[in-house]
Amino acid sequence: MNNTGGVRRVLLAATLGGGLLACTPQYVNHGYIPPAEDLEQIVVGVDTRASVEEAIGTPATAGVVNESGFYYVRSRKRTFGALAPKVVEREVLAISFDNAGVVRNIERFGLERGQVVPLARRVTTSGVGDTGFLRQLLGNIGRFNPAGLAG
Repeated sequence: MNNTGGVRRVLLAATLGGGLLACTPQYVNHGYIPPAEDLEQIVVGVDTRASVEEAIGTPATAGVVNESGFYYVRSRKRTFGALAPKVVEREVLAISFDNAGVVRNIERFGLERGQVVPLARRVTTSGVGDTGFLRQLLGNIGRFNPAGLAG
């Protein structure tokens, strides 16, 4: 009784199945954005830094200039086989405060085709007049010219 053909078929099927599984994309999530129902608890013009931290948690990043705001960042990367990981989704929630530490603005940004895209905005006034830290930081992406450094 020679069962070599059956064993070969099983090994071949296992090898092909393993090869197909190795080529399926793997996703890794990093960071945290509070859910919409938690954000609805924050009232622009009323809540403070302390009440925001209590309602939705401590941010991943805070503004470095005069403690200008809280920034919550979430990204999702896809790894496919032996290829380098690729960011497929990035979202930033920016909560800015006035000089008294009261919530002035809540904005949600995404990244589409390398461009920063506003997804949602809650403000007390009709327009945002100043350029915040996040806008300056993200607005300068792609404007760096290494030839200008050479002199």
